Parts: sequence; structure tokens; C-alpha cells
Amino acid sequence: MPEYIELAFNQPMSRISSTYQTLKRHNRTALVTFVTAGDPDPAATPDIMHALVRHGADLLELGVPFADPMADGPTIRRAHQRALAQGVALPDVLEMVTRFRRTDSHTPVLLMGYLNSIEAFGYETFAEQAAAAGVDGVIIADLPPEEAPLLNRQLRARAIDQIFLVTPVTSAPRIETIAGLASGFLYYVSVTGTTGGKRPDTQAVARKLHSLRAVTELPLAVGFGITDAATAAQLAPHGDAVIIGSALVERIHDAAQAGADLHAGIGAFMAPLRAALDEAA
Repeated sequence: MPEYIELAFNQPMSRISSTYQTLKRHNRTALVTFVTAGDPDPAATPDIMHALVRHGADLLELGVPFADPMADGPTIRRAHQRALAQGVALPDVLEMVTRFRRTDSHTPVLLMGYLNSIEAFGYETFAEQAAAAGVDGVIIADLPPEEAPLLNRQLRARAIDQIFLVTPVTSAPRIETIAGLASGFLYYVSVTGTTGGKRPDTQAVARKLHSLRAVTELPLAVGFGITDAATAAQLAPHGDAVIIGSALVERIHDAAQAGADLHAGIGAFMAPLRAALDEAA
């Protein structure tokens, strides 16, 4: 039996798994929010994370700034560029998580990034420092499952979930490989293309999620192309979580540019999303 599978049997329940179980007991769909770490201001990121939790986010996804974020559309690409221009790198992102953890020990925090940033650390060092900071999960957009076991082993040894992307064109054999490596949840990319693109086809998403449940017991989260409460509500009955990113990143940037209250802007954006998901449940 592969070592990463053996580790899974002894791995303590992560904050991600615990959160999904609690939400399932209460018949609630998880709201996962993505922001780019360091945008619009590195000092503001932990406060933005807290604001998102106060306004209904169940899990937080932090984008690690990278020069060529290939899975991301124009909105998030610009956010990466703004953060990089302020010197934000992976060590800074880990420090932001550490600051957030000083007053929030229960909300799951995931990092979404690209392999170069982690390879610069080394897998073991990255896993150690991520665990020490309070990171619960990692999404690496450009790491194929066939090359993932080395990092997967380091993460599992420290109770960090590795979340994998499944797309509309992922083959059945590849999905089985992913299901064997993944923990926490599976991230279903609801459209072909990058973040912030076209709206998803709800019926097509529902069919795909139904087929995924036949090969995994992990929760299923739906992301890409979800820009408003109406779309989130349509997808909520079919998945365990809805992920929203580009629309939120744009709202935060616009508020910062206008000199508006970021917390108020986040609240106004989040309220209809949270209400729509709860009503759909």
C-alpha cells in the first residue's frame, strides 16, 4: 500500500473535514472565499480574512502571489501583480496566516498557488512552516497528480490536506488517481477556462458531481465562473461548497481604489451570497 494512503488512516481530522461535517449536520452549503494575499495591502490581509468570516465565509482560500498564475483570469492576475509589486511572497503569506490564527483558531485556511513557490522552499520545509502557521490545506494548480505523491506525503504527515482540481474534461482514470491522493475536499472547476470566466451550466455541473460521488466520499466544492448569489444558489443543491473568487477580489479592489470602508464593502458583497446558500439548503 502506498505510504500516502497508509498515512491517511492515521491522520487526525483536519479543520477542513471537521468544518464540512458540522455544516452537513446543519444542512448548510459551505461558502469558500478566495482573495489574493497582499492585495490591496499586505497589512490588511488578516483583517480582510476576519471580515470574511464575520460575514459568512466557512473556509478561506488565500492566493499566493505568482508571476504567471495560469489558472487565473484577468481579475486575479491583476491582483497577483499588485501583490508582487508590494514584495509579497510565500513567507509573507505564511506570516499573514500566523497573524490570523492569533484570534481565529477554527476557520480553515487554504493556500492556492503554483509549484515554483513551494519548490523554492523545499517540500519538507514548506510543509513544516505551513503547519506551524496554521495552514489547513493546499491547492497547487500546476501540480499534476502523477507528480504529487512526494509533496502529498509531507503534507499528510502534518495533517495538511492537499486539494486537487477536477475539470469537465478530466478522464475517469485520472479522477481515480486524484481521489486516492486528495483529502479535505475535491475542487470541481465548473467551466473550461480560467477563473472569472463564463457562467457554469448548472445541469452539466450537477451531472458531473453525481458521477464524482461514485468514486469519492470527499466533499465536493464548485468554483470558477460563480459571480453572484443567483448562480451560487443554483449550484448549492448539487455540491457541498461554493467557491467565489474573482468577483470578491474585484469588489475589494474597487473599494480600496475608492477609499471606501473595506469591511462594509465585504459585508455588502457577502450578505446576499450567504443568504442565497442558506435559502437553497
